[in-house]
Amino acid sequence: MDALLDLLNSRPLVNGEERDALGDPAGGRRWAREHGGDGSRAELALLRETRDILRDVVRGESSPAALGPLLEGVHQVPEVTSGGLRWTVKTPPHARLAVEAVLAWAATEERMPGRLRPCANTECRLFLLDRSRANRARWCSMAVCGNREKARRHYERTR
Repeated sequence: MDALLDLLNSRPLVNGEERDALGDPAGGRRWAREHGGDGSRAELALLRETRDILRDVVRGESSPAALGPLLEGVHQVPEVTSGGLRWTVKTPPHARLAVEAVLAWAATEERMPGRLRPCANTECRLFLLDRSRANRARWCSMAVCGNREKARRHYERTR
């Protein structure tokens, strides 16, 4: 799930300017390698596409069906081990990270429906996974976005 959030949050706005961790070849390779990939051009292109589709799905701007083409040619293969049955995902090497992100999204939606969402700050592009008991988290970071919003509302009230 952390890799899923890392992928969704790999294109933040910093001081009003977009910073794409997958945008330049060196930074993209570094990001992919830190997450177990090889950083090939094909892998980075697919990661960018997956990130954009997942972003739209999580925001409710696209149907989950938009993720279907990313899973073409992917198979789960059963493997019997001494510990029991284990399923292994078979996919082309360049697609592994993207497929894992889609599978992590599906697992999150199944186990924690509605808890993966965009930050409530309209000037922020980040996402959060609400692990709180009450399911009321709104900000990617209380220290940054939450504090800014509270300060803005306080200023408006006292004006």
